[in-house]
Amino acid sequence: MSEPQIDPAGNTQQFKAFAQRQEPEAVAPKRSFLVPGIAIAAAVIVVAVVVFLLLR
Repeated sequence: MSEPQIDPAGNTQQFKAFAQRQEPEAVAPKRSFLVPGIAIAAAVIVVAVVVFLLLR
């Protein structure tokens, strides 16, 4: 009896399909609003301090 031949192209195609598949989390990472919020808050504080020092 001869051993069954394995088609290497089939395995390659399966691997390519697996490698190209994208996980739902990797497709569109949610953007955090924490970092821009902190930057805006810091800018408001800096402007308030400058205005306070100029009007003093």
